[in-house]
Amino acid sequence: MTERTPYIRPDVKAFLDGLAAMGPRPTIAEMSLEEARAGYKALHGMADRPARELAVIKDLSCPGPASQIPLRFYDTREEREPGPIMVFYHGGGFVIGDLDTHHALCTELCALMDLPLVAVDYRRAPEAPFPAAIEDCEAATRWVASSPPELGRPATGLLLVGDSAGGNACIVIGQSLENNPSKVPVLLQVPIFPLAADAMVSHSLEEFAEGFILTKAAVEFFDECYKPDRGNPRAMPMLGDLSPTPPTVLVTASLDPIRDSGREYAAALSSAGVDHVHLELKGVTHSFTNLRGAIAGAQKDLERVVAAMKFMLENTA
Repeated sequence: MTERTPYIRPDVKAFLDGLAAMGPRPTIAEMSLEEARAGYKALHGMADRPARELAVIKDLSCPGPASQIPLRFYDTREEREPGPIMVFYHGGGFVIGDLDTHHALCTELCALMDLPLVAVDYRRAPEAPFPAAIEDCEAATRWVASSPPELGRPATGLLLVGDSAGGNACIVIGQSLENNPSKVPVLLQVPIFPLAADAMVSHSLEEFAEGFILTKAAVEFFDECYKPDRGNPRAMPMLGDLSPTPPTVLVTASLDPIRDSGREYAAALSSAGVDHVHLELKGVTHSFTNLRGAIAGAQKDLERVVAAMKFMLENTA
């Protein structure tokens, strides 16, 4: 029995064909760390939409377990009454992302949701392997939940949002705050194409190993740098108790090497009776949220995610 050719949406195919026409490029493992990080930033700068102008875009920091944690604070309004605050954890395999690589996306989420957002610039591997990033994300999230005066906006609840590695952090921090509650509740978690289970043994990692933005070689490189403990729920959150998971909007992409990790998490949420929406975007790759300038339909894809977030906030008990 032969496998079916995967469906690639026309706008996504045009972008992938354009990348292929540029010729072969070194793999991430063949680059220096500085080159890999610069290349990731350049891809997003080339392929994403311009950042939105907002009333508030301000760099802050908060205490962390090892040092001050850099943050970036966004809001559509100069002043705001008490309300929910989004906390965003960026992707990049826990290795190559930062506040700048996801700046445009954060401005878009803030504008579409009309909610304040705090982006977390956690320590990265290989300089700081597992669990450093998770420790920073949790410390920053608890700081936001404490309604610090630096934000000028009392928090009544948290929305945890993250893409890829940040999706992993989103789930892990959601579990941590359910087990050891913060000063305000987690109202919603939004892991976007997350690593929730061990992707190294998945079918999708082989099926989409090359040619779909994220490669198998990159996943292996990130894993070697981050050095996750595969038996620890703070690395593989599928191992944790899912029953107290907050309401969830889970997003997967059908052409993603780590897609099956997200699908496995969706099935586990259903088995645990967790209130959730699972959106799998057909014919779309990993990182589509940062390719909205180059892929014509990616902005609409993100707007579907935001619509699901609003639906869950309005309809969750």
